[in-house]
Amino acid sequence: MKLTIFGATGGTGKQLVRQALDAGHAVTAVVRDPARLPISHASLEVVTADVTDAGALRPLVEGRDAVLSSLGAGSRSGAGIATAGTTAILTAMAESGVRRFVAVSAMPVGPVPPGESLFFRGVRRVLLTALKDVYADLARMEAEIARSDTDWTVLWPPQLTDGPLTGAYAREIGANVAKRHKISRADLAHAMLAALDDPATVRRSVGVGS
Repeated sequence: MKLTIFGATGGTGKQLVRQALDAGHAVTAVVRDPARLPISHASLEVVTADVTDAGALRPLVEGRDAVLSSLGAGSRSGAGIATAGTTAILTAMAESGVRRFVAVSAMPVGPVPPGESLFFRGVRRVLLTALKDVYADLARMEAEIARSDTDWTVLWPPQLTDGPLTGAYAREIGANVAKRHKISRADLAHAMLAALDDPATVRRSVGVGS
């Protein structure tokens, strides 16, 4: 496939790029600082662009089979980038006729799964309060995606780690995964790429967790 990846210099984004290339895909990685993506490959094109400028993004998604995004704020000061960037990406995709879109949100934005402990529910409330701007941004992003005409999938990962790719993660379509409160960025990237060819995930949110 020909893929465009946004948020390519983040922890999950780098995993997406590496795994997509290893799987034989042609990748366009959209970045702000190319120095932060130390990956070289014959099938990789690294492009610097403003992810909030739909006009600049259109040629970067045109002719691609799918678009993947791990855009998100690393702190409250960056809140807003997920919605602004994703809105521009969706506009560029609509103008280019590209339909498949896979994006990352976060577990606290989705519903609490049945069977979760009171401790976890308390931690979730603390996170939603402490990082309310970040999670509000992701919620708005999800709403924009749901309103779009794309064949979208949104993933809800729990706490991200720098652990290895295992492939041994659980997945729930339309729900968060109960009692699975961590996942490696490598496994999250694997789940995103696996969703590309899975019709069961189209226009659905998907919980993942190790």
